[in-house]
Amino acid sequence: MRLIRTSSEFVAATEAARNDGATVGLVPTMGALHSGHRSLVERAAGECGFVAVTIFVNPLQFDDPADLEAYPRDLEADLALLGDAGADVVFAPEVNEIYPDFPYISGTTVHIEGLTSMLEGRFRPGHFDGVATVVTKLFSLAGRCRAYFGEKDFQQVSVVRRLVRDLWLPVDVVACPTVREMSGLAVSSRNVRLSESERTVAAVMHRALVAAATAISSGVDRPEKVREIMLGVLATAEAVEPEYAEVVDPEDLTTPERLSGEVRLLVAARVGPVRLIDNLGALVGSTFGRDLQIFDASDATPSGTTHAPVTPTTVNEIARKSPVSATRSKER
Repeated sequence: MRLIRTSSEFVAATEAARNDGATVGLVPTMGALHSGHRSLVERAAGECGFVAVTIFVNPLQFDDPADLEAYPRDLEADLALLGDAGADVVFAPEVNEIYPDFPYISGTTVHIEGLTSMLEGRFRPGHFDGVATVVTKLFSLAGRCRAYFGEKDFQQVSVVRRLVRDLWLPVDVVACPTVREMSGLAVSSRNVRLSESERTVAAVMHRALVAAATAISSGVDRPEKVREIMLGVLATAEAVEPEYAEVVDPEDLTTPERLSGEVRLLVAARVGPVRLIDNLGALVGSTFGRDLQIFDASDATPSGTTHAPVTPTTVNEIARKSPVSATRSKER
């Protein structure tokens, strides 16, 4: 595995791989890598002849300078994980390599209308302009490739797909399943900022999603009722401050008057000082719409606590134990 610091080296490496007949698999990251990132790299390695990972903490994605400053960085640990996972090159540029005039940002940025103004866009103004701008730069440098993103950031995947479609970029966007801790908590770089007690409490976000998905699979098709179920579960944890709990069409992220077919459940909440997001797929009237989840015992549950693996069977148990089960029974 080779560490690359300049754009010119990165372009040369990906071009050489394609000239050798390899498909380039690209995994864009902001570092602080965990088992979720590892799953992306391993999938790329299984499907592509050459895997390039980028590590760049993009300042345009942060509306709060303190959040940018607090974002965890550990390049040495990241490189160790990537070497084991099968990366061929790692592009880890300094900020001025991506934004030459930083801290001034030139007038060329990328904005996607519609998808970026809802959900995360309401709480993080400008965030998706930052995502779209840096992803466009990385795609331009990488050239024709398959780009791997985690479904934990579901809205981000939607934005990137729209970007690729609208700008005719030669990129195949591959969305990969969310990796979870054994408690159900989605693996995230931000989890390291949670205390042991906060980490335990944060698992309520997954329970809220499962409760709502279970109701939907039983036939509940009113968005306001699904929202009420998620907020009801979140309200059982005093340390959790919800920002939104929504059920949307997975294509355009809008909420229909009545749910039908495949839908996506999304939540965002603050747990202590940390803002977390999560999501889950569901299919109205059927359990088969629930998307694949990967549970990783190695991504530690808090010390001193134990959790049984969350499987399709125990997912339903979680839902039945939630305080909104009586509400769902009435809906049936």
